[in-house]
Amino acid sequence: MAISRRIPPDRQLVFRMFLTGFFIVLLYGAVIGVLFALHLAIGLIIFIGVAFAFAQYWFSDKIALWGMHGHVVTAEQEPELHGIIDRLCALADMKKPRVAIAEVDMPNAFATGRNPNNAVVCATRGIMRRLEEPELEAVLAHELSHVAHRDVAVMTIASFLGMIAGLLTRVLFYSEIFGGFGGGNNNNQGGQQTALLEMGVLVVSAVVYAISFVLTMALSRYRELAADRSGAILIGRPSLLASALIKVTGEISRIPTRDLRSAEHFNAFYFSPAIASGASLSSLFSTHPPLQKRLDALAKLEAEMNQTP
Repeated sequence: MAISRRIPPDRQLVFRMFLTGFFIVLLYGAVIGVLFALHLAIGLIIFIGVAFAFAQYWFSDKIALWGMHGHVVTAEQEPELHGIIDRLCALADMKKPRVAIAEVDMPNAFATGRNPNNAVVCATRGIMRRLEEPELEAVLAHELSHVAHRDVAVMTIASFLGMIAGLLTRVLFYSEIFGGFGGGNNNNQGGQQTALLEMGVLVVSAVVYAISFVLTMALSRYRELAADRSGAILIGRPSLLASALIKVTGEISRIPTRDLRSAEHFNAFYFSPAIASGASLSSLFSTHPPLQKRLDALAKLEAEMNQTP
């Protein structure tokens, strides 16, 4: 069932989300199979993994708001922001999500929530202070498109397996789980088995992390282009979204590096990535398409919409 009559599903995005979910399931199966083959006591690992996945999925909105110092606000507290969301939801013919503000100066916005009925759209103080109202409306239309497309929950699940793969190595090393495999009967043989086991776990974890990372990046970059297009069509002015993108990107470059680095973990959910100057994981492996690619797509859409029939 469509969440919005004015924001139709993006068929390519739906296919990519399905494909990402399918490969994530295969990855989970492969990881469990490898752990069984290594004769590890995986019952606890599976329990912890499922518990963390459930918590991240069920409380994704609260986790994101907490991480970005955000809080839900009422219409009485923030009438301007609620007014924009009300207009956009009426225009899109969709249920209004909860509205939040993040008490940070970095200009940005994001949408989160496991489904449209539990969605939150959040704007930072920084973006509200820096953008004109029509530009802010364009950004929030972009975020509402994420809600309508249902891509936030898929992103949350897709990014989780990579994190588990990284944590698995730490658990195996720091819990001294390797110490029990030698059995104390043959030190040389036990040492060789331990070394092979360590290498196997490291290789598997690295492969799982790499595949999960590629899947997440591919989905994340396309979903931003899909939200740009849907949001621009909703307001009827792609140029407004392009203007907001240019402003936000320029202003983010002026934010202190320390603040940007602390926000990098949530880049996949932001309207514009928090990229610090110099080399960083965010600059090397961006969760968003290049700015120019987004601007070119919006310029092309503007030309198409302005064409006379």
